[in-house]
Amino acid sequence: MKLFVGKLPYELTEDKLREIFEKIGTVLSAKVVMDRYTGQSRGFGFVEMSNQDEAKKAMDELDGTEVMGRSIVVKKANDKEAGGPGGGGDRGGDRGGGDRDRRGPPRGPRRGPPRGH
Repeated sequence: MKLFVGKLPYELTEDKLREIFEKIGTVLSAKVVMDRYTGQSRGFGFVEMSNQDEAKKAMDELDGTEVMGRSIVVKKANDKEAGGPGGGGDRGGDRGGGDRDRRGPPRGPRRGPPRGH
C-alpha cells in the first residue's frame, strides 16, 4: 500500500525516509519528490509498504510525529487512476478543427494599398 508523506523537512533524504518507515515494517519503496528545475525537495514524498497492515500501522504511529523539527503527515496516497492530480486524460467534447472547407479557402496576404489611408 502506498502512503503519502507530507510536511517533510527539505533536507530529508530518501534513505532517511526509508529508515523511519522500516522501524514499522517492510518498505518496498521510498521517494522524496524533487522540484525538476531547482533539484530541491518539494517537502513531500511517498512510501510503499509491503502490506496493508503495516501501512495502517505506519499511518497510526508516524502521522503527526516530529522529524528533524517538523511534524509530518502520513496518509493513504490517492491512486492516479482514481482521478486525482496528474495525467491529462480525455476531457470529452469536440475540440473542432479539421474540416476547413466549410469556411472557404484560407486567405493569403492582402493585395493592394493598406486600408485607412
